[in-house]
Amino acid sequence: MINLPADQPVLFFDGVCDLCNKWVQFIIKKDKRKRFLFAPLQSPQGKEALEAVTDKYGKAPDSIILYYQGQYYIKSTAALRILNLLGGLWAIAMIGMVVPRFLRNMVYDLVARNRYKWFGKRDVCMMPTPELRGRFLS
Repeated sequence: MINLPADQPVLFFDGVCDLCNKWVQFIIKKDKRKRFLFAPLQSPQGKEALEAVTDKYGKAPDSIILYYQGQYYIKSTAALRILNLLGGLWAIAMIGMVVPRFLRNMVYDLVARNRYKWFGKRDVCMMPTPELRGRFLS
């Protein structure tokens, strides 16, 4: 069982997906307080997160999972909470929570299903630079 920090958001992401990797790079750039930690879903920690989410929701997404304050968030809810946690103007994205989850997730699922075709796929997971290694769990 992995021990995840309660006070830091952890983003589990598809390490071979170019869109997911760009999302991680975006978060790293905008996360001025360096709060976020990261782990590919293909890592041991990512596999445990997938198991926990499967237990909670019945099925785990294969794109991103957010863990924060003892809770797992998936799909559009995870994306909106990530933007909120970045703060500043990004927090305005939480307005999207007024859209019913099934509608938000329809759009999310469309992008997630086509992400390799539209954005590409890598052969291996992203390797963090030496200065970013401390923010990656694996």
